[in-house]
Amino acid sequence: MLKKLLVLVIKIYKRFISPILPSSCRFYPTCSSYALEAIERFGVFEGSILAIKRILRCHPFNPGGYDPVPTKEELLELKLQRRNK
Repeated sequence: MLKKLLVLVIKIYKRFISPILPSSCRFYPTCSSYALEAIERFGVFEGSILAIKRILRCHPFNPGGYDPVPTKEELLELKLQRRNK
């Protein structure tokens, strides 16, 4: 239920709000597309955390570029690397 609501909110943003704003996302895929994919792949909680982290990286001081949603294996590896530091 919450997942469907969150996906709907993002899709409404992409369809109606994003087109009237100046293009500002520095990444591919866009932050909203990244959020949709992350939520579909990892669920509401973990997908939302990934999306929020991505949005926080999307600013003028970051060069941006290609930044896909990690696979489950890549995410697990990143978590293990952070714990071992």
